Amino acid sequence: MSSTAITTLTKMMESLPESAQHQVVEHLRDYVENLQDEIHWDVTFKKTQSQLVSAAQRNRREIAEGHAKPMDYNRL
Repeated sequence: MSSTAITTLTKMMESLPESAQHQVVEHLRDYVENLQDEIHWDVTFKKTQSQLVSAAQRNRREIAEGHAKPMDYNRL
């Protein structure tokens, strides 16, 4: 699968010396790995978002009803 962006990137890299091309590849590799991590977390968050909303609503209700206790940070 090719796109205009990939073609543009290839042309830009071809204009660089080989040592610089290797540096660009390393930077791109790191950048793509970071993007993949972000995409993974976004997907995971979307899958659990309704559960998080439900838990927050339940907690607010428990606080309003006086069932919640302040957190004892010494017990963590």
